Amino acid sequence: MFDRLIHFSIHNKLIIGLLTLALVAWGGYSLSRLPIDALPDITSNQVVVYTVAPSLAAQEIERLVSFPVEQSIATIPGRVEVRSFSRFGLSVVTIVFEDNIDIYWARQQVSERLRDAESRIPAGTGRPELAPVTTGLGEIYQYLVRAKPGYEKKYTATELRTIQDWLVRRQLLGTPGVADVSSFGGLLKQYEVALDPERLRSLGVTVNEVYQAVAANNQNAGAPTSTRTPRPHSSAPRGW
Repeated sequence: MFDRLIHFSIHNKLIIGLLTLALVAWGGYSLSRLPIDALPDITSNQVVVYTVAPSLAAQEIERLVSFPVEQSIATIPGRVEVRSFSRFGLSVVTIVFEDNIDIYWARQQVSERLRDAESRIPAGTGRPELAPVTTGLGEIYQYLVRAKPGYEKKYTATELRTIQDWLVRRQLLGTPGVADVSSFGGLLKQYEVALDPERLRSLGVTVNEVYQAVAANNQNAGAPTSTRTPRPHSSAPRGW
């Protein structure tokens, strides 16, 4: 077979030359369109579900949040493994799929199963959400929000965090190619209710009643209908 190939190449130099030029041109075109990364992405095909549950310890996060989420997604086809990470106030469940599974199909399946997980998680504990379509190597840029020289005392750490969450982050999310913007640092604006046990006992009020009152006070409720009665116009002559 090799003898025939060599014989054909010697007696058909023009055809071999044209094929060589075509191969070089095709290789140059492929090289120009070849994606080049400093760190190739070797992350597996996975979907991440995270749940923020403030004031819960790691053991409670594992029992009340991570375990119900794992049980709800156990029947998804194409699943390879499920691993979870539970810490104070945070649950992260990672579902790894086979490489031939479409990532958006996998996210749809997980999203449907999360409805069942929400019914198993106690009310007020936390709501499981899907992480954006990104990988561990998807972080490309870090920036710092701070006041200009001379205005350091004008903005506190809480105000800078508010500017980041409500102004800078929302504008960056509209940038093509940006999957998510993660904020960390600063101080979150929050309101604390300090209770006096002795005074509560004297008034006969429990801590749960105070909690229910604060929760009800922070709810919005709209009216079913809204009517406006026009004001009657006076028929008195002008100039009085």
